Amino acid sequence: MGFLAGSTSLTRFRLVEDTVEPTILAEAAERLRRYAFRDIDNTAEERSFGWVAFGNMLDTSFENEPVDLGDYLVFALRLDTRRVPAAVFKKHVTVAMGQALAAAKAEGKKFLSKDEKLEIRERVALALRARFLPIPAVFQVVWNVRRHHVYLASVHPKVIDLFHEMFSQTFDLHLEPMDPYFAARALLDASKLSLLDDHAPTIFTPGVA
Repeated sequence: MGFLAGSTSLTRFRLVEDTVEPTILAEAAERLRRYAFRDIDNTAEERSFGWVAFGNMLDTSFENEPVDLGDYLVFALRLDTRRVPAAVFKKHVTVAMGQALAAAKAEGKKFLSKDEKLEIRERVALALRARFLPIPAVFQVVWNVRRHHVYLASVHPKVIDLFHEMFSQTFDLHLEPMDPYFAARALLDASKLSLLDDHAPTIFTPGVA
């Protein structure tokens, strides 16, 4: 669910850098285009990801929908993944292994080697991926450039890691999560940070020591 839905799950970040060069913000659309999403519908690639417009997953030019909205930059991370059901993959590997073993026996061999089995699995995986369309997923991003806060419409760890990497690569800036620990660090001066680091966490789960 995105930010335009009635409710959404999100992850909050703040910029590590205290200041952002004005040129980075002015070049936002161009920087996003450099790492825009690339379609893989007509390939056998397993995964593709990149930036798209905030409200249109098909817009990778950022010319039809503005990125800059006052104090905010808005865009989205699109991740397409091509998944072959495990049962389908197992069936086709079994068929291919049987055919390869029959051919091997006709040549006087008794079994398939480890490398031959691996080659068969890779060949089947490639052939099946070409027959399945990738499933798209879009995660909207809102960046408050005045407060240096960034919001991602996802709480999935793998999506968060991918977003982290893409954001740093695109804008040459770094993010840190706005969890309770980092929120507390932001309120303390340097002389008291060690008190926070030495503080033991409290376990609120009953029965857990």
